[in-house]
Amino acid sequence: MEPNKAVRIRLADGRVLEGIVIQPHLFTGFDVVVLKLRNGYNIGISKRDIAKWEVIGEVEQRRWEEAFERRTAGSGDRVAVIVTGGTILSRVDYKTGGVYPSLDPDYLFELVPELEGLASVTVVPLFSKFSEDMAPADWAKMASAVESELGKGAVGAVVMHGTDTMHYSAAALAFALRASPGPVVFVGAQRSSDRPSSDAYENLLGAIITAKEAPFAESVVAMHSGMEDGVIAVHRGTRVRKMHTSRRDTFTAVNGVPLAYVYAEGGGLRLVASDYRRRDGQVLARPAFSDRAALVKYYPGMPPQLVDALVEAGIRGIVLEGTGFGHVGEQLLGSLKRAIDMGVHVFMTSQTLFGRVNLRVYSRGRELLRLGVIPLEDMVPEVAYVKLAWALANYPADRVPEVMVTPLAYEMSHTSRPDTFIKCR
Repeated sequence: MEPNKAVRIRLADGRVLEGIVIQPHLFTGFDVVVLKLRNGYNIGISKRDIAKWEVIGEVEQRRWEEAFERRTAGSGDRVAVIVTGGTILSRVDYKTGGVYPSLDPDYLFELVPELEGLASVTVVPLFSKFSEDMAPADWAKMASAVESELGKGAVGAVVMHGTDTMHYSAAALAFALRASPGPVVFVGAQRSSDRPSSDAYENLLGAIITAKEAPFAESVVAMHSGMEDGVIAVHRGTRVRKMHTSRRDTFTAVNGVPLAYVYAEGGGLRLVASDYRRRDGQVLARPAFSDRAALVKYYPGMPPQLVDALVEAGIRGIVLEGTGFGHVGEQLLGSLKRAIDMGVHVFMTSQTLFGRVNLRVYSRGRELLRLGVIPLEDMVPEVAYVKLAWALANYPADRVPEVMVTPLAYEMSHTSRPDTFIKCR
C-alpha cells in the first residue's frame, strides 16, 4: 500500500477499516500497515490479517517548496537561515501522520521567541533532503547559497541539516569558503521540534547567537554540549564527528577542542580557542566538489578486488581508514600500487580517529610510503574524504597531493595534544 492514500481495508475477521496509510519509519515493522483512522487515532494492522483492500481517495500533499517561501522577520543584524532538511524543524502533520518540514519566520519565532530582539532572520529554502541522501553536489549548492547570502549583507549563516552527515557538510563548507564576513553554523536536532524533549530550541538559539556574535568566520557545528539543557558546544567543522545515534551531545571534537560555548540562558558566547579564522569583509568561495573521491575502511581480510573496482569505476582519489598508525593488509599492496601507477591519489588516515597516522613506525607503514601512499597526519577520515572531493574539483591533478597535506581550515596539525582524547562517557 502506498503512503498517503485513503484506503478501505477488509480484515479476515470481517471488520472494515477506513483511513490514510501512514509513511513507514524506522520503528515500523515490515509486516505492519499503519492506518490513521478518521477519528485521528493510528492503528497498526498485521498484513496477514488483511483479506482485501482498495484505494478510495487521494490525500493532497503539499510540496515542501509551497509550505514556505523566502521571508525575513525580526530586527537587528541579519542572519540567513538556510534550510536543507533534517529533524530540527520537522513537525507532525496530525491529519496524515507524516512528518514534514514546517519552516517560516513565524514558526522560528514561535519556537525561539528570544530571536525577536536578537536578529533579523531570513529563511532561505534550499532543498529538503534526508541527511543520508546528501552528495557532493549538494555541498556545492549549500556553499553557493551561503556565499550569496553573505554577499548580500548577512552577518552569518545558519544551515539547518540532518545530523547523520552534518559533519561532512560542515567540513565541505570549511574548504569551499576561503574568506567570509561571518561564520557558517550547522545545526540540527536529535528530536523533532514539536516533541517535549526536543533539543531543537536551544540548538537553534545557540546557532543564531554564534552566527551573529562569534568573532570567527569558520564553518562550525552548534549542538548540545551535554545531556542537560543550557550549554551549546560550537565545534570546528573540520574537527567534529557524530559519535552517538541518539544522545543530545552526539557531536564531539576529534583531535581538538570546541571553538566556543553558548549559554542559552542569557550567558552569551564564551570563546575557547585563541587561533581561528577571523571575520573578513569579503566572501570568497570555491563551491565545487568532485564525485570521484572515495572513503574506504580497511578490515581484516579485505579483498584487493575492492580497490580494483574503485579504480575501474573512475575514482581518482582514495582515502583509506587504516588500522592504528595507518596500516592495511599485505594483500592490498599490489592493488594500491597499480592504482597509484594509474594516477589515482591514495591517502591514509586512521580508523582510531584520535591520534595521528605515522607510517614510519612499522615496516608495513614504510612499505606503503614506498608505494606512494600519502599520510594525512591527524585528519578525521570523513574530513579527508571531503577535502579530497574538493581538491579534485578545484586543482590540477598534480597539485592534489600538495593541497591535501597543507592545512587550510584547521583540519590537520603536525603535533597532537594528549588532552584532546575524550573517552566514551
